[in-house]
Amino acid sequence: MLVRVYQFLLTTALLIVASLSQAVDVKVEFSAEAVQIAPQRPTVVARMFVSKKAVRTESKINNQELVEIVFPEEGRRIMLFPQQQNYVEQTGMPKKSSAVSQEKNFNPCTGVPDTECKKLGKEKVQGRQAEKWEIIAKREGKTLRSLHWIDVKRKMPLRESYADGSFSELKLLKKEKLNGRKTEIWQLDMTRGDGKRMSSKQWYDTQLKMMIREELPGGYVRELRNIKVSKQAKKLFEIPNGYQRRPAPSAAPVGMSSGIPAKP
Repeated sequence: MLVRVYQFLLTTALLIVASLSQAVDVKVEFSAEAVQIAPQRPTVVARMFVSKKAVRTESKINNQELVEIVFPEEGRRIMLFPQQQNYVEQTGMPKKSSAVSQEKNFNPCTGVPDTECKKLGKEKVQGRQAEKWEIIAKREGKTLRSLHWIDVKRKMPLRESYADGSFSELKLLKKEKLNGRKTEIWQLDMTRGDGKRMSSKQWYDTQLKMMIREELPGGYVRELRNIKVSKQAKKLFEIPNGYQRRPAPSAAPVGMSSGIPAKP
């Protein structure tokens, strides 16, 4: 049962807010509700608490209360099970550099295993200054190469080109207030190697410096709601007294995915 719940959380709750592990990129602490809407499926809601060093996610799945605490810079994750008063700790995950370090030594490969990044220079894309990078990744014995044009200001990929012919471009449409917050609306146009095209829209919060809403093809929506900017209490990111440690299930996946709502 523990294995099943653990897997379900990591594939569902993490899908909603996996990229919030990148919250160390911003200097603003906040809390919010992370919402995922999918056609013909129940809406999934998780409560988030984001500090400069960690991200706490609270959710309830099949009447099971679950709390996840991720420390991106340490490559560490803690899963709390309040009803059983025990926890699972996972280490050895890809580490993410601090915001200060990333500002001075930005590299899109930071924290990504078996991947090398080469900076090729600077170019303008849609009138915006971008750094051109070649990414060389080794996967299952194969070497994969791709080109990425990263926005200097926003650190988002404005253009990406892959060896299979797939291609994407991200362009700024306009500025808009979303739930009282100042945002930029960006449109991501993607073309697959077989020529099929698709588009999505993303709302970038200019204070939090991350995506807080994404609309995907097929009616899928992922967003942060009820955002409240404030310093988060340290106890939110600590293991409560009396909790017993349990071994991590061997079936649990290792490593973070990256996805919503954040930098595309």
